[in-house]
Amino acid sequence: MDIDLDTLSKDQLKQLKADVEKALKTIDARRKADAKRAVEQAAKEYGFSLEEILTAAGPKGSKGAPKYANPADPDQTWTGRGRKPNWVVAALESGKSLDDLAI
Repeated sequence: MDIDLDTLSKDQLKQLKADVEKALKTIDARRKADAKRAVEQAAKEYGFSLEEILTAAGPKGSKGAPKYANPADPDQTWTGRGRKPNWVVAALESGKSLDDLAI
């Protein structure tokens, strides 16, 4: 397919560009669907569903188990790694120790 781009108007070039972008998205969508079917088939051959495989992989970059909890709000936890949350800083400034916050 030979297209002489020099003979096309600006509007025709814009339309051609839009058509190419649409075609590329269609190809990507089709390839993703093919890949998903292949992965589902591979999981099925081992006796699993794709959801079971993805769930077993766990969350990416797990932060670890929480070691400390906010006494005022037990839903707020901290693993003891990284920057201290504000509630930990406030508790330490009020005279509590990390042992007081341990789960």
